[in-house]
Amino acid sequence: MLNAGTADAAYAGLIAHPHPLFGGTMHNKVVYHAMKALNSFGFPVLRFNFRGVGGSQGDHDNGRGEVNDVQVALEWLSNEFGKPIIFTGFSFGAAVGLRAACPDSRVAGLISLGTPVAAEGRAYSYEFLRECSQPKLFVSGENDQFATFRALEELVRTLPDARLVLIPQADHFFTGHLDAMRGVLTAWIEDMLRSGRVAV
Repeated sequence: MLNAGTADAAYAGLIAHPHPLFGGTMHNKVVYHAMKALNSFGFPVLRFNFRGVGGSQGDHDNGRGEVNDVQVALEWLSNEFGKPIIFTGFSFGAAVGLRAACPDSRVAGLISLGTPVAAEGRAYSYEFLRECSQPKLFVSGENDQFATFRALEELVRTLPDARLVLIPQADHFFTGHLDAMRGVLTAWIEDMLRSGRVAV
């Protein structure tokens, strides 16, 4: 689903949704609020369903094929608008999407929401982010069920040009705190645009 932007938009946005096997779709509330934050700057923003979700073809591939889904979405967005891209992923969408977006020179900035550092039955690794030069924003709830603040802090400390923001009293889904999460995204994008630190 594409939310149209303005003709003079400096960037385009791509957002990846949470785990398909646990009800994640492009209509997730966190994904929707992230879209509204990016779209408020006039950016065209693409949300999509991973393979096997909604009307999308294919079957869930435990994160392997989903990396390719993000790569295809990046390619389409770049061809359609020819603008640098700000990638945003929520939970599973962050874990797999960052792998696709990090090495892509068309990606100007990375936003990771509810980054899953530890989840039952699933192991996530983010060492590859140490090679990412793009500005990075990590936003997490204080009571996130899938990542302690200490684990996230240790991860972000090892990464270049990365910022971690904790939303007090929020859970993994930012329940009751979606406006606060959206405000953090808006402030970060404003800061990046004002300072010119968003990579192009």
